Amino acid sequence: MWSWTTPYDRRVRREELADFLRNRRAALVPAHRTARRTQGLRREDVAERAYISIDYYTRLEQRRGPRPSPEVASALSRALELTADERDHLFHLIGHNPPQVPTLDDVDPGLRRVLYALDGNPAMIISNLAHTLVQNRLCLEVFGDLTQYTGLARSGYFRWFMMPQERDIYPPDIHDAQSATYAASVRAAADLEPDPTEADQMIATLLARSAEFRRLWDNHDVRLCRQETTSLIHPTAGRLDFDCEVVFSHDRRQRMLVFTHRDSTDLRELLPAAASRPTR
Repeated sequence: MWSWTTPYDRRVRREELADFLRNRRAALVPAHRTARRTQGLRREDVAERAYISIDYYTRLEQRRGPRPSPEVASALSRALELTADERDHLFHLIGHNPPQVPTLDDVDPGLRRVLYALDGNPAMIISNLAHTLVQNRLCLEVFGDLTQYTGLARSGYFRWFMMPQERDIYPPDIHDAQSATYAASVRAAADLEPDPTEADQMIATLLARSAEFRRLWDNHDVRLCRQETTSLIHPTAGRLDFDCEVVFSHDRRQRMLVFTHRDSTDLRELLPAAASRPTR
């Protein structure tokens, strides 16, 4: 999760902030194109995405209103689909320190040592919200690079319900079980996050935009995954069935997923390209 340090002792740069918000809003392409005179998103679109009132957002673009909190700045960053540099600039305009995004140096050292020692099993280290932090060689070969995403899409839970292509490598017969597991995991993960901002944003977005998630969420299932099974379709090796063991860090903020192939065949023989792929 992001963390905020003590804010800068300076005032919000209202004129620059207003210009920046208008510029970034105009640069976004609406999901459903309509014949409109103005380019980009409407103010109400941005306000809805950021879960703030239209009046509040309008006042920001009109150089009025109170200084946004770091949480509101973060929500605006996601609503406007800002890059990391643009997000940091927004925080500076508002007068806050930018959020500190975890890097590979923040990965639990104990889990990292075990991950690098695993040669014959795909393994990855993830956060409670299913941000993939690091993968070993076999995991990259089996699942692809899961560290490339930004914003809410960093969460594998979010991608599963919001990005249809996320399911392409998984056989259809496991989709329902995977969906139920992920919905229950989101509820459990939200309880473990010391700063609920991102979890709340993700849950609100999923409830608003995914009927499947909304149906499963209403079941109130809560489950912190400790041992699971999964399957996927690899382009060269075909269907691969795995048992998945979960190892938690001492503070339970991160976990390592270790996948064991149920077939006795060594994955390194099925996936020779993994031998030359660097570990992330």
